[in-house]
Amino acid sequence: MRTITKINMTRRLMIRKGTEIKLKNWDPDYIAAEYNQEHAQNLLIDLMNQMSDLQYKLFADKGKAVLIVLQGIDTSGKDSTIRHVMGAFNPQSCGAISFKTPDNEEVSHDYLWRAHKNIPAKGQIVVFNRSYYEDVIEVSVHKLLSKSTCHKRYKQINEFERYLVENDVQIVKLFLHISKDEQKKRLHERLNDPTKQWKFSDSDILERRHWDRYIQAHENVLSKCSTKWAPWYIIPANAKWFRNFAVAYIIVSILKSMNLRFPKPKTNLSNIIVD
Repeated sequence: MRTITKINMTRRLMIRKGTEIKLKNWDPDYIAAEYNQEHAQNLLIDLMNQMSDLQYKLFADKGKAVLIVLQGIDTSGKDSTIRHVMGAFNPQSCGAISFKTPDNEEVSHDYLWRAHKNIPAKGQIVVFNRSYYEDVIEVSVHKLLSKSTCHKRYKQINEFERYLVENDVQIVKLFLHISKDEQKKRLHERLNDPTKQWKFSDSDILERRHWDRYIQAHENVLSKCSTKWAPWYIIPANAKWFRNFAVAYIIVSILKSMNLRFPKPKTNLSNIIVD
């Protein structure tokens, strides 16, 4: 892969519309040549400060909202990314939603209903830990829907995201990319670390057996649902420190591109005297 520079990191990790993705061509161990771990971690502090400042401006602006979608195979680091990167955001105007197996109420509605009701209000940021993309990934892996139905859903999701963007919801879609060997390593860590054993379940082993199907399902999503209005970004995630740095870098770049502004005061402050 080409070197990711400070200038083109966001563009390099972005999937352009119409690109056919094969994840074997994206190195999950990749680290940009000009960033060592110490350097990147120092820069991450500055990026997180910028995230906080930009969130404050977003809240004051009240004209736009931000939806951050985190997807990735089990153990790819979605929870950790929320903890170590999204922790920069003020929880008063930021929330995180985890998408589990649909409950009875959710099943009784269309598959996008549970996502739509959690879209952030203007001035707010919401992080989806997994998302409506599970309704084309999980069902595809376990063959719960036909291929033709999944193809319809790709188009529906693209139009759903277009609708959101046209109504001032900025969407940031991040795919955390790890290798099968890295997943094995992290599952062993869960088994051997008493502080992580609570995370382990039998399904971790069962789902790992479907690794190739999950890769194909994610490739389909990345290829078919990366659009001009809501592109996907592939984050090399074997190295956790670089994952965190790249995620923060992209979020800051996108927030800056939104041209957020502080609103003008409602009264003429030049006439105000504080005794």
